[in-house]
Amino acid sequence: MKRYFMVIILIVAIAFSYFKLTPIIRDKTSIHKDNVKYVCMVDDKYFYVNKYGKWEKEFIKGVNIGAGKPGTFPGELAITKEEYLRWFKYIGELNANTIRVYTILKPEFYNALYEYNKKNIKPIYVMQGVWINEDDIANTNDAFNPKIMDRFKQDIKTTIDIIHGNAVLAPEKGHASGVYSKDVSQYFTAWILGIEWDPDFVIGTNEKNKGKTSFQGKYLFAKGASPFETWLSEVGDYTIDYETARYGMQRPLSFTNWVTTDVLKHPNEPLEREDKVSVNTEKIQKEAAFKPGLFASYHIYPYYPDFMNYQSNYKNFTDENGNINTYKAYLKDLRKEYNMPVLVAEFGIPASRGMAHVNIHSGYNQGNIDEKTQGEMCKNMLQDIYDEGYAGGLVFTWQDEWFKRTWNTMDFDIADRRPYWSNPQTNEQEFGLLAFDPGSKKSISYVDGNIDEWKKIKPVVQDDNLKMYVQSDEKYLYLLAQCKNFDKDKENLIIPIDITDGSGNIQWKEKNISFDKPADFLVVIDGEKKSRVLVDAYYDSFYYMYSKLNMIEKNQSFENKNNGIFNPIYLCLNRELFLPQDKIKLPLSKYETGKLVYGDGNPEHKNYNSLADFIINGDNIEIRIPWALLNVMDPSTKMVIGDMYKVGIMPIKTNGISIGLLALKGNTLERGTRMANYSWKEWEQPTYHERLKPSYYIIQKAFKDIEVK
Repeated sequence: MKRYFMVIILIVAIAFSYFKLTPIIRDKTSIHKDNVKYVCMVDDKYFYVNKYGKWEKEFIKGVNIGAGKPGTFPGELAITKEEYLRWFKYIGELNANTIRVYTILKPEFYNALYEYNKKNIKPIYVMQGVWINEDDIANTNDAFNPKIMDRFKQDIKTTIDIIHGNAVLAPEKGHASGVYSKDVSQYFTAWILGIEWDPDFVIGTNEKNKGKTSFQGKYLFAKGASPFETWLSEVGDYTIDYETARYGMQRPLSFTNWVTTDVLKHPNEPLEREDKVSVNTEKIQKEAAFKPGLFASYHIYPYYPDFMNYQSNYKNFTDENGNINTYKAYLKDLRKEYNMPVLVAEFGIPASRGMAHVNIHSGYNQGNIDEKTQGEMCKNMLQDIYDEGYAGGLVFTWQDEWFKRTWNTMDFDIADRRPYWSNPQTNEQEFGLLAFDPGSKKSISYVDGNIDEWKKIKPVVQDDNLKMYVQSDEKYLYLLAQCKNFDKDKENLIIPIDITDGSGNIQWKEKNISFDKPADFLVVIDGEKKSRVLVDAYYDSFYYMYSKLNMIEKNQSFENKNNGIFNPIYLCLNRELFLPQDKIKLPLSKYETGKLVYGDGNPEHKNYNSLADFIINGDNIEIRIPWALLNVMDPSTKMVIGDMYKVGIMPIKTNGISIGLLALKGNTLERGTRMANYSWKEWEQPTYHERLKPSYYIIQKAFKDIEVK
């Protein structure tokens, strides 16, 4: 079948190239000057789009779109034309004017864009990126290496042909392929070339090419530049030259950059790599023959790198509301460095349960933020971007991405199974304005005080006073505890859970409680503020990892089986840091991720809180626990963390979990059940449905209200 498909593609390619003429720009809004067409241009501050023969100043506002959806990696390019059309409708209704994509997508994206824009008065414009293979970067550490340069130029050429509807790509693993026949060039406003540059890649390029400090091209030139900046000018000139010569068209051009390789100095940055080298595109200038112009583009977030917390002039900066606003302080500093427009090509906040970094001044953290607050924070950042004279801001990101990893959770899951389940502990998965929730139409359960979805479920354990029901899906283990005459102010519930035979406590020393099976975890319901999940100290992955790294104090009793100790569950936020300017050593920072949040977790309800873990309604206590919080590495294949002290953090198969229910008043066990088994079916493809988060509607209003003057 593969050989047959290749033959068909080859025949189509030959026919296509034989009959295809150089495309003619059919859009009446494009401008013609010196035989060059363009629909967008920049001055020293803003973008201008030609609309029906009139140049209109535009503040760029929109979203980044990735290539992933649940059940697939982005390299599989599984998003359908129908999905793109639906998303374009949502994005248009968001009052966005721009989408940014990072790489070549399959024909369905460009076909859907063509179809959507032909049917809508207000088109959605696209900023197109061209990716570089990160493995090639790591292997060469030199941008001028032919493996990097030749492939990058080829991909640039291919991308230009694609947007002009003039390309046929043969199948290549991890890359888009197919026939690109729709000329959508009139809807593409700019190029943003490259990726977030690894500092060692920049330094390696500079060291291996020391003599390359200038470049003179037909459209771009660079003088007194670093070799890396010279390389950028060369590939930028190649981009403009090819599109001008082949299609008689140009568009504004930029290169991806981020705070790690910005042009500023950060003397109190504790991590050397975050202030190691600069990439300054001000060194790249345009010739008169390049009409639309250059702009700078940056990815800027409020919680990283760490100088955002510790740089003295930032932490002492207050905004017009009297709040410390290190984000706005940075924006103000960076904007001064450029005589061209600066676009914030990525900004955002993840609405995840797990967290990886904090802004200690503003609370604009990388995670542990609910979906409504996500929207409010993004709205405020957009206003800061506008106030500081930027050309626009693109929210990261449009859709949640189940395949993503985060540094403080990536060791506790299975890399090639990430797309098949949703891990709210991994903040990178939940930056989207569009959520993918488990279930084909709705989730099987919501912690909302209504127990109708439990009516057909049989209890796992029960006696005259207590019942425990269990369900699960691609994101959570759901529990319904029914406790007759439950007094939430005086009684505590203890739910012991046994995950694996290699660990667990037969008793909890602190409360002098015993279990009929060794418990790896305890779900403790202790009122609205003090409820949490605890872990057997021997099965505590946080302690295991960071004590092995000598980053936290060792406790030998934790490393003994059946020690009777249950620990709070933590995620690391930062390893030990040294502030070079303040000459202060900061200890490892962490937060208790096992704390349970009380609230209504039903997105259809007025008081919806996306971070809600449990709710109490009379005798009914509904709880949802993320799989990762229970050391489950992949629920789709029933893999959990095994005995860490024997084999390290490695997956083992489980046949299910054992679970029970106990009620305490003070330290006295009043009633309890034995533990019984719960299991679930494995899956190869997850079920999911789309949901617009509350943040979508907040950003919708923010985009409507903000207009460049």
